Amino acid sequence: MSARRRLHLNAFLMEAGHHEAAWRLPHSNPRADFDLRHWIELAQLAESAKFDSLFLADGPALIGTGEFRPPGQLEPLTLLTALSQATSRIGLIATVSSTYNEPYNLARRLASVDHVSGGRAGWNIVTSAGADEAANFGLDDRPGHAERYARADEFLKVAKALWDSWESEAVLADRATGRYADPERLHWLGHQGRYFKVAGPLNVERPPQGHPLLVQAGSSEDGKDFAARHAEAVFTAHTTYERAAAFYADIKARTRAAGRDPDGVIVLPGIVPYIGSTEQEARALARQFDELRIPEYGLRQLAAVFETEPSVFRLDKPLPEFILARPKLEGSQSRSDLIIDLAVREQLTVRQIISRLGGGRGHFEFVGTPEQIADTIIAWFEGGAADGFNIMAPALPSGLAAFVEHVLPILRGKGLFREEYEGTTLRQHYGLPVPANQFHG
Repeated sequence: MSARRRLHLNAFLMEAGHHEAAWRLPHSNPRADFDLRHWIELAQLAESAKFDSLFLADGPALIGTGEFRPPGQLEPLTLLTALSQATSRIGLIATVSSTYNEPYNLARRLASVDHVSGGRAGWNIVTSAGADEAANFGLDDRPGHAERYARADEFLKVAKALWDSWESEAVLADRATGRYADPERLHWLGHQGRYFKVAGPLNVERPPQGHPLLVQAGSSEDGKDFAARHAEAVFTAHTTYERAAAFYADIKARTRAAGRDPDGVIVLPGIVPYIGSTEQEARALARQFDELRIPEYGLRQLAAVFETEPSVFRLDKPLPEFILARPKLEGSQSRSDLIIDLAVREQLTVRQIISRLGGGRGHFEFVGTPEQIADTIIAWFEGGAADGFNIMAPALPSGLAAFVEHVLPILRGKGLFREEYEGTTLRQHYGLPVPANQFHG
């Protein structure tokens, strides 16, 4: 492949699919969430297509009430460890909360996944916006937004030091002398900060990638500043090219201001593609999903975003005035702003809003032919709105298979996506270097 800038594609996997009603389709597996064979099939399909990585979302709480959508999921680091043994090249990115973990245990688990996968692990760092998650950890409410990010910042400082606490020359394994490791190359942290006190070193040697790839998914002001300091990839949600391009420029500028190379931060919006051989066929597919939705579920999810009760909404009315006034939220401020912007721009009723959120929860949904979807991806990529995309198939595996069969050949024909893997690690897929060890030299 030429030296032309490359498109990055991740397969964002979610049980039977991203659409909330995907499990109800006749060809879907309604028990896909806990069926390892289903996940292996998806992982191998994405790897056969040479995707950069698999991505798994997560949160330490039940999703909704369980009445209208599968409410649980396998813990992603455990699942990705299993998938690492069924694949050999594709990256493995897990969402894990910095708010409800401790640096030592999580740094150890992530380093372990990087070792067993041969350098394919990535960590999507979230600060956990839901109050229901806090209740599972002995808290009356989640910590405030700014505090969660302050804690995450210190968490990352400690985790990076722990991954660096073994120099590459630390292990001698010298049978003749009986010396296994050089203690001078194992580094005690003695970290004492506002949130953590960690002695170190880690009891797992430095990961093959140096650090697992660091990913961030928050689009608030705090989230973007955090990404500028730490992220190597940013997952984001936008419904228009203009807003995606503004976010892209903002992230690159903040990264430069933080003293880092903007090209070292890969910006990846989500796209939910409804693919048909004709526009009419694609629209019919989207309607099939929409007709299977349960409005009550959508109302509950909308209420959760705005930290209110479903009863404040009227299906055939606009959003209430107090929501349009954009009250300060402790949860997902950026996602609530996205929904308000969408509702105002297109003058949507609540019923129409929850329909639009049913497939991608605020990510960009596109209904069209393979050529139209490919053209849109290329326009965002070449126009400065994305370095690639998270492919969020509305149904799995069918939607991912359709993308691989019909859209990828167009992107490859334009010379924008790899024919074969050229590296073995996730960092190599992204064109990113192994971080220097802060304790070496």
